[in-house]
Amino acid sequence: MSAIRLTAGWVTDAVHGRLVSGRGDEEIGDVVTDTRTLKAGDFFIALRGERFDAHDFVDEAFRRGATGAIVERGFVGRGFTPRQAGREGPPYGQVLVEVADTTKALQDLAHAVRKAAGTRVVAITGSAGKTTTKETIAEFLSARFRVVKNKGNLNNHIGLPLSLMQLRERPDVAVMELGMNHSGEISTLVGIAEPDVRVWTNVGDAHLGFFASPDAIADAKAEILEGADANTLLVYNADDPRVASRAAAFAGRTLTFGVSSGATVRASDVEERGVEGIRARVTTPAGERTLQLPLLGRGNLSNVLASAAVALDFGISLDEIAERASRLSPADRRGAVRRLRDGLTLIDDSYNSSPTALRRALEVVAHDRAAVRKVAVLGEMLELGDHAIALHEECGRAAAGAGLHRLVTVGGAPARAMAAAAIAAGLPADAVSHFDSSALAAPAVVSALHGGDLVLVKGSRGTRTDLVADRIAAEFA
Repeated sequence: MSAIRLTAGWVTDAVHGRLVSGRGDEEIGDVVTDTRTLKAGDFFIALRGERFDAHDFVDEAFRRGATGAIVERGFVGRGFTPRQAGREGPPYGQVLVEVADTTKALQDLAHAVRKAAGTRVVAITGSAGKTTTKETIAEFLSARFRVVKNKGNLNNHIGLPLSLMQLRERPDVAVMELGMNHSGEISTLVGIAEPDVRVWTNVGDAHLGFFASPDAIADAKAEILEGADANTLLVYNADDPRVASRAAAFAGRTLTFGVSSGATVRASDVEERGVEGIRARVTTPAGERTLQLPLLGRGNLSNVLASAAVALDFGISLDEIAERASRLSPADRRGAVRRLRDGLTLIDDSYNSSPTALRRALEVVAHDRAAVRKVAVLGEMLELGDHAIALHEECGRAAAGAGLHRLVTVGGAPARAMAAAAIAAGLPADAVSHFDSSALAAPAVVSALHGGDLVLVKGSRGTRTDLVADRIAAEFA
């Protein structure tokens, strides 16, 4: 089947706009929202945010060769004069579409492309594990299908529509993660993507600062259930009571995963092997296999079980799933294991952090048997609101129980509270250090490391613990 050909007229209808300049049969190229990445032939949508207005860059977009643009009503007439064929004028392209809201126009256009493509869409939500689950589902399904997935971390109300533009090539399957930190956001994304398969990994404490409780987070995540019919599939975590209780109201088919006895895809005989990964016996409707995963910890085992449930429903064989699972690799900075000079091992988990994810990472460290010493560099976890101090203290106690020889915390008062709680739980005071920033922590951490150490580096993106991970990797290359 040929790719979807987008014309100015098709786009105008899709976004409920008005073509104020140009021809309706003009073909448009890739849809972009950032002039810095725009190529000749692309189509520019001028978004407006709290701290920016891309209408200021429409002129730049056309100078770079954009075939057209979508702008908000009122833009024409504020000194903007579209160039007409054969006439002198400002360097604007011919196609200009006017709408009430350019962000809504981007979303409407993505939804129209999704409907026209005939592609099956898999959507993933959850407090942790979305990206790993997305990557794993895409890997399993690529055994038989042409698959696309979110580009990078484009998973919000702007990123998801941009990712869905890949459906212009009519792939067989699109695997999309849905991000959120406020109620109503998942509902919007589900409306755009209209997923045929929905995957709900878990409910945790990420973004707790924006919600009254974990139950409120669960209610927001439960928006993944909206708009389903009898043919829609929900794959959900049987081990998470908040997920399971809300999934009972789902209108379509369901499959479950976990270690619970009733799970459709169930793991047993789980063996955690530290940085060597995890092994488990997996029972499914298609039979049993032993999975050997190079990914770390029970959280990633859960992600793979969810992915296996989706793949089985798509007709991927259990043997193919087991083989592909054995050669999975983590997404960048999401638990990547790096073997460095002098036998030093770095777990770079610096992409982001939450209390649940941090405790899982510490469990991996605790189960490792090969390290001479165990070191953790833990950055402050953001977006926890009034719960921040208490949750950091819980993680400090978990750090003390993980058999660490040295703990370094980075950030503000919550990170200091984590360090203090670790000391109170039994970690020697001279084995704990605190730094206000990762830039300050990096040289001190490197100078304290020895050959044979296992080092976990994890923190919220805002704490930039990636600077510490990169410094360690460079020094022990």
